[in-house]
Amino acid sequence: MTQRDYYFDNAKFILIFFVVFGHLIQSFIQDNELVYTLYKVIYTFHMPAFILISGFFARGIYDKGYIKKIAKKLIIPYLIFQLVYSIFYYFLYNESQFTIDPLNPHWSLWFLISLFFWHLMLLGFSRLKPLLGLTLAILIGLGVGYIDWVSNYLSLSRTFVFFPMFLLGFYLTREHIHLLQKPAIRMLTICVFIIAFVFYYFYPDMNYQWLFGSKSYSALNSSPVIGMMIRLGLYFLSTIMVFSFLAIVPRNQYFFTNLGRNTLYVYLLHGFFIRVFRESKVTNYLSDTENLFLLALASLTLTLFLSSRFATALAQPFIELRVTLLAKYKARVQGQIKLYKNKLFSQ
Repeated sequence: MTQRDYYFDNAKFILIFFVVFGHLIQSFIQDNELVYTLYKVIYTFHMPAFILISGFFARGIYDKGYIKKIAKKLIIPYLIFQLVYSIFYYFLYNESQFTIDPLNPHWSLWFLISLFFWHLMLLGFSRLKPLLGLTLAILIGLGVGYIDWVSNYLSLSRTFVFFPMFLLGFYLTREHIHLLQKPAIRMLTICVFIIAFVFYYFYPDMNYQWLFGSKSYSALNSSPVIGMMIRLGLYFLSTIMVFSFLAIVPRNQYFFTNLGRNTLYVYLLHGFFIRVFRESKVTNYLSDTENLFLLALASLTLTLFLSSRFATALAQPFIELRVTLLAKYKARVQGQIKLYKNKLFSQ
């Protein structure tokens, strides 16, 4: 692996941590103003950054078999986990009737189906000049807010709202990313996050659901004109914050760097833990600001565990329909046991 690869693996691991952390603290946003502000700051950039990086790596869109490969990677896990989450929710919430609706993605599964659609849309948009393509994508993202029926169904609203970020990532080059690493720009990024935090803190009435991109303007109790202006402003703010985040991502290798390859596992699996946590009584004792550190530590621990060799080996058959990681993990454990026995008998 080259040092450049370290950068993106680091970025993905940090972002998936923020995904877990953001979901974990959501239980406390109604009771703590500081947590609510932090929550909105995180949601302004973490998924847009993930989407941009996904677009950056969508270079082989015209390669033979690429769409088939993407469909296998995204749609099959989506269908599997749509079923698994339906069963999980049925028992967790003691629902009276068991239902499966593959066209309305459960919770975080929207990203898989939207990511598939973004690759399909890229087949057409990639032929346009960058300025024209981005302008058209933004206009579509703004216009979809006028259509009330476009919501969670097939994740259509999020697909159109967040597509400009995916397309922007596709247009970026490594040289663009390197420009963000200049010391002067890095200094400015700190100011950007501070300004965003202050803005959200002193404007607490802003509905955080604007950041989800999953509802129409009317569903968010906004007039069409005001709604369009808010979404346009969030496009601008999210883009600035995404670039600010990319500017401060470290380029060296760390203990978590290789785990950045396993973000899909964390993304699909962490929901089971988060949902159980939200239904537990533990949330009654963690609403104070002082407990933010404990929540961050719990999020980091969960992220590290779900991206570990053990967890990915167990989950790979359900996510990738393969057992290669399990075979490697089994061989590794057997090798360690054999080595231990040899040392034990040699004494």
